[in-house]
Amino acid sequence: MSDPATEQTLAGARETRPQMPAPARDAAPEKPLRERILDVMALYPDSRSAIIPALRLAQDEFGWLSTEAFEAVADATGFTPALAKSVASFYDMFRLTPVGTHEICVCTNVSCALVGAGDTLHELERQLGIHAGQTTPDGAFTLRTVECYGGCGWGPVVSVDERYHEPCGPDQVAGILAELRGEPA
Repeated sequence: MSDPATEQTLAGARETRPQMPAPARDAAPEKPLRERILDVMALYPDSRSAIIPALRLAQDEFGWLSTEAFEAVADATGFTPALAKSVASFYDMFRLTPVGTHEICVCTNVSCALVGAGDTLHELERQLGIHAGQTTPDGAFTLRTVECYGGCGWGPVVSVDERYHEPCGPDQVAGILAELRGEPA
């Protein structure tokens, strides 16, 4: 359980945090990946600016950025697979290894750490029976830590399938996991 000051901070953050929209989805998933990447590239005057959205499309297509995904991005953009991988390895939002059905990420940067990210992470580890960086044996959940989600005023920030839960204290973990498992609240 968190200390009273942390609980007060979390309560205030919950009251002031605006509702976030759902993550944007691919506008034309029926098109081949190469065509979707070319469509995105057409939106940018400098094709290098399209590398992040291209990687995003490839990750949505493959579930993670495998060698095949990097080659598909390189083929469509004209850049090398090495350039695509160097960009992807810089950002926490890209998956360089396969993940479970649900990906849960806990921000552990200083702002979130100061308001209890460690407690939230430990509760997730306890309830999932895994440590950060692992996937449950049934392949349902992958738990990761990330450097920063930019929600420093509403931490701790937890991303569940790219949907932010902020602030997310350890008391919310059971409810989140129950919802993901399809269990009654």
